Amino acid sequence: MKIILLLLWLGVLLSFCGRTEAKQPQYHSPPEVVIPLKIPGNSRGMKPAGWLSYSLHFGGKRHIVHIKVKKYLLSRHLPVFTYTDQGALLEDQPFVQNDCYYHGYVEGDPESLVALSSCLGGFRGLLQINDIAYEIKPMMFSTKFEHLVYKMESEETQFPEMNSDFVQEDTLLQLESQEINNFTQKQSNSRGWWRHTILVELAVVVDHTLYLRIHKNISKFTEDLFAMVNIADSIYEVLGVKLLLFGMEFWTTKNYFEVGDIRRSLKAFCIWKNDNLTPRLPHDTAHLFMSKPLRGMSGLGYVPGMCQPLLSCAVLTTLNRSIAIVGIAMAHHIGHNLGMFHDGAYCSCGQVRCIMHTSNPPITAFSNCSLSFFWSYTIHQAKCVLYEIYTKDIFSKKRCGDGIVEDEEECDCGPLQSCAKDACCLTNCTMSYGSTCASGLCCKDCQLLPSGETCRKQANECDLPEWCDGSSPLCPDDVYVENGIPCNESAYCYEKRCNDRNDLCKQIFGEEAKSASHNCYKNINTLGDRFGNCGTNLSSYLKCNISDILCGRIQCTDVKEIPILREHSTVHQSHFNDVTCWTVDHHFGMPKPDIGEVKDGTECGPERICIHKKCVHISRLDSDCSPKFCNMRGICNNKHHCHCNYNWDPPNCLIRGNGGSVDSGPPPKRPRLKKSYLLMFSLFWLLLLLCCLLCLCLRRKKKEEKVPTQPAEQVQKVPTLPAKPPPKAPTQPAEPPPKGPKSPSQTAKPPPKVPKSPSQTAKAPQKTPSQTTKAPQKTPSQTAKPQQNVRSQSSISVRQSQ
Repeated sequence: MKIILLLLWLGVLLSFCGRTEAKQPQYHSPPEVVIPLKIPGNSRGMKPAGWLSYSLHFGGKRHIVHIKVKKYLLSRHLPVFTYTDQGALLEDQPFVQNDCYYHGYVEGDPESLVALSSCLGGFRGLLQINDIAYEIKPMMFSTKFEHLVYKMESEETQFPEMNSDFVQEDTLLQLESQEINNFTQKQSNSRGWWRHTILVELAVVVDHTLYLRIHKNISKFTEDLFAMVNIADSIYEVLGVKLLLFGMEFWTTKNYFEVGDIRRSLKAFCIWKNDNLTPRLPHDTAHLFMSKPLRGMSGLGYVPGMCQPLLSCAVLTTLNRSIAIVGIAMAHHIGHNLGMFHDGAYCSCGQVRCIMHTSNPPITAFSNCSLSFFWSYTIHQAKCVLYEIYTKDIFSKKRCGDGIVEDEEECDCGPLQSCAKDACCLTNCTMSYGSTCASGLCCKDCQLLPSGETCRKQANECDLPEWCDGSSPLCPDDVYVENGIPCNESAYCYEKRCNDRNDLCKQIFGEEAKSASHNCYKNINTLGDRFGNCGTNLSSYLKCNISDILCGRIQCTDVKEIPILREHSTVHQSHFNDVTCWTVDHHFGMPKPDIGEVKDGTECGPERICIHKKCVHISRLDSDCSPKFCNMRGICNNKHHCHCNYNWDPPNCLIRGNGGSVDSGPPPKRPRLKKSYLLMFSLFWLLLLLCCLLCLCLRRKKKEEKVPTQPAEQVQKVPTLPAKPPPKAPTQPAEPPPKGPKSPSQTAKPPPKVPKSPSQTAKAPQKTPSQTTKAPQKTPSQTAKPQQNVRSQSSISVRQSQ
């Protein structure tokens, strides 16, 4: 009996130990114990702010690791969805520590990769040094900051093989077995996009089996998941891809579909997440984490799946797998969603295997084939992941004086030499006294430009102007005429360009060149070579269909001069039916722009334009904005809003105003006089008119009073003066002539005595009643006549004396 009880207890003990081992990842290489030693900042020269350095000794060598806190790894308000026992959905936004996730490099190895987290008191994550991956994690119950470092061998004898698979829809052909001979040229074509960032918003769902396996400890698994995402994000940094964990969901009560066969599970999960998860948590791709074997595979995902709601998903298993292995597997299946197939025989990355190998090895490097697939699908087709908000280099040092306004800085004038010439911004990144702005198209002389000031002029007929709003130094976003609006008689506006074939020929071959005949396009663009094609695939040029020949390469005629082109460019001349056709080639592996391609939006027939090398009807440019929507008083912009004419206001150009759109800023107002000024101006002219009328009336009345009285007096006085009896002065006896001869001067003296003559008596009539009651007494006519009489009398008297 005792022996039976002993055997039973032994069986229980063995079974317990087996379950415990199953929960832990199996490492075939023994770990090394290391103690990371922090290196002070001043011991190895100047280091940018925010960087930390640690010394680790493992693998028989001392390694200096430089790390920095990673930004933009987790959503600011990270939602976590769970379910109650009754099946009701709950949403929580717990506090998430986001300053304990690091990325960096190992000193002396430019190809190294470091992805660590320290949220739980020690370093956990991945180190890749000299093409060898190591996983590091803190030693339990250690008081000396000890860590365990495991070498993640890629050989099958060291790690149990965990294959990966994918599901391919009829969107792309798998080319993993195809030899890519000339990838070096193709890779150079991607140089233009390396400085841009692709943002992949990730959602993670934990099924019920894994929820039970983690003992319903959501907080602990959340920390593990953050570390996995940190590893995957660090792997994709080389491609300029940024992973952002957008939210999580835990199936706390049950699985919401049957989790059985992996392929059926993948299809069911994609349908479920599209119907249930996407409406409340928008994302680019979603991964289902489970804790069950998947027929020896690490997971399964669609290729390609990004930006396709029913295909942007994958399933992964965490059974007996470490954080680093799951992080690499997550990066592997995100690669499937980004268009990457499994590596074939001719794919290489400088190591035995690459990350997209079917065995999903612990390797972080992408092969040339993966880069080619990534470029072909993600850059050209998966537009939903192209964002501009994370374009700045997250490795750059954030400080006052770097010329970039960050955090709480009011301005940043850059180095001291630049600040010395900047009157608006001080060296401590604050505004100078009296300044309201320091930079921007709407800032001039340290002051904001007034509302309605033009900050971006109209570049061409397919562009629209923008104006300042008076409150921001930044000019509104550059908006332009909506695609498909006619321009230049026979062309259409497309992406701010008026795409005219004749203009393109003139740009290449001179002012006299023009687009060639239909025969040139037909004979050359159907060849499928570098001089005539409709695009390329991964390794060759594509011939144009007859319906698309006008959308291939530009064909010109009437060329009078050979253009000076860049290196490795060739001008091609051919003759068809006495017509000379001219074009230029382009190697699709060259990083320079292709000047000879027919641009999207170019006219290729009546109401037809070229889109992606296809001649399609213009109705393909579907928009809810039209001239009728703008009431025929404006034009639609690229944001499908009305840009109204000058006399009408947005949004629908129904109300009279100053024009513009809701996107362009307020246009300048028409100059108008204020109502008070207008009233004063009107009153002034009214008073002036009244004064003129009053003066005219007074003058006319005065004239009427003078005209009838004055002529009557003259008529009475003229005949009555001679009718009066002559004065008695002539009857007085003349003085006797003097004795003796007199001189002529003496004889002239008598005239001065004339005042004593009766001519002075002419004043007497002034005192008569008839003269006093009439007009003025002394009129010129009255005084002149007596003087004439006096003169005549005196002259007579003189003659008598002689």
